[in-house]
Amino acid sequence: MRRGRAGLLAAVLTAVLAGCTTVPTSSPTVEITQIADPPADVGVEALPPEVGASPEEVVRGFVDAMASTTRNHPVARQFLTAQAADRWSDTEGVTVISADYAPVATDASTVEVTAELVGAVDTQGVFTVGTGQAYTRSMALTQERGEWRITDPPDGLVLLEPDFARTYDQVSAYFLDPTGTRVVPDPRFLVDGEAQPTALVDRLLTGASTPVAAGVVNPLAGSELRSNVDVQRQVAVVDLTGLPPDVVDDPSALCAQLVWSLDQLDDVRAVRVLVDGQQLRVPGVPDVQSVDDWAALDPDAVPVGSVGHYVDAGALRTVTSGEPVPGPAGTGVYALRSAAATADPTTNQLGSLAGVSASAGGATLLLGPYGGELAPLLTAGTLTDPTTAATRPEVWTVRDGTEVIRVPASGAPQTVSATTLAGQGAAREFQLSPDGVRAALVVDGPDGGQVLVGTVVRSDDQVAVRDLRAVAPSLSQVVDVAWRNSAALLVLAGDAGAESTVPYAVGVDGWGVTAVTTSGLPAQPTAVAAAPSRLPLVVAGGTLWQLAGGTWSTLVRGAEPLPGGAPFYPL
Repeated sequence: MRRGRAGLLAAVLTAVLAGCTTVPTSSPTVEITQIADPPADVGVEALPPEVGASPEEVVRGFVDAMASTTRNHPVARQFLTAQAADRWSDTEGVTVISADYAPVATDASTVEVTAELVGAVDTQGVFTVGTGQAYTRSMALTQERGEWRITDPPDGLVLLEPDFARTYDQVSAYFLDPTGTRVVPDPRFLVDGEAQPTALVDRLLTGASTPVAAGVVNPLAGSELRSNVDVQRQVAVVDLTGLPPDVVDDPSALCAQLVWSLDQLDDVRAVRVLVDGQQLRVPGVPDVQSVDDWAALDPDAVPVGSVGHYVDAGALRTVTSGEPVPGPAGTGVYALRSAAATADPTTNQLGSLAGVSASAGGATLLLGPYGGELAPLLTAGTLTDPTTAATRPEVWTVRDGTEVIRVPASGAPQTVSATTLAGQGAAREFQLSPDGVRAALVVDGPDGGQVLVGTVVRSDDQVAVRDLRAVAPSLSQVVDVAWRNSAALLVLAGDAGAESTVPYAVGVDGWGVTAVTTSGLPAQPTAVAAAPSRLPLVVAGGTLWQLAGGTWSTLVRGAEPLPGGAPFYPL
């Protein structure tokens, strides 16, 4: 189990990227070997074909043998004809299918494999979730030396979901948000083993995955590795060359990016960065760096003063005591239906407060200082609950299900381009990720609400939400979504078996949909709130509950549940 999976880190934002450095100018590039090669063995023993095996048995054996991590998959090639074995590429990505797959002979020399398509992993380790369609692949076989062998294997690997989960580790390649104040996780799947640190750095050099690339900055762009990443005594040595001039002048962001990425690996606790074989030095930072030296860029930092809030009878309250917040918002004068607040990590003070009030004529967005007067900014037929991110003092909402609105700290509401939202369905929920680079939406679909995730792209004065994509197509009847951390969601969705709504956890790339306990809840949950290093909150039966110790309990353990709704954490 790796340390530091995205969202499990809780350092406080306490430093800024600054400083100068002196680095050497150039050095010959050394060929890198075994960037993505798997270890010799991680406990999967592939069995060769049995004498007299039927076509179905040969295909099943081939699928089983692909789960081996022996380099070049020599046993899997034994299930292929000699020509096919020479031609087959096992490095063209991975197709992940359900464990209950079925190889069925459709004629004497053809076997069709059918299964549920769980997803696919490309050559950079990026997982794309299946959209519910079936996986179907026919394989032709012929007799070779009296034994059935496959003539047309699919390029890449086809792995059963349990084999994939056992063989591959999910780690994040970290890039930077546009403000340069946080690293942003870009989940990847890599085979465990000695080559993993080099493979991870190679992914950083190649760049962010397509869905998120336009929303992040890559300080390592243009750089190259001179040799494999060497790990000795839990210190990873990264030797780079070809750094762009601006990065040479200030390599702070580059160092933070490497340290946060490599710290996730089991055998790495610190990183030494070299340039052309010589130590890269950043003033105020030791030569051997750890995440403690770059706590300023913690992807999931939350100010200490960021406590849960909720609305009861139009008034804003905190979960710590159930008491109203200071100012008129706590008195119920605005008849709030939902709210959001910004937090300043340097002062630990709450900044702006946004609220949505509803009436028979529609909805109104109000904004003002936390504890002060709120002023109406815009009206609509409907407005989603307001949302904030930790990297910018701004508030977002969706007007009338289709128009994404951004309200900067100083300025008028602005419409955000969201062309891929058209045709997806009306947006009922919209939540920014803690780093502000992604947005999670709940949109109306044919089977009820569906969860989409998009990327927030900023260019000069233009802001857009692009590449909206389903990340949990297996979940339907979705009613709410929240960011558990910068790389994971909590989703309230229908449980078809129980005909009820239950919480689910899912990665931002769609991997690992897992039901969360409902133990302790008095009724089905109807709203959810979450934040890094904070206890998840739900509304159930019109009252507030928090998840602690594997069960849902009242906000004050042993006390009666507090009535309310629309919970949120300031960011």
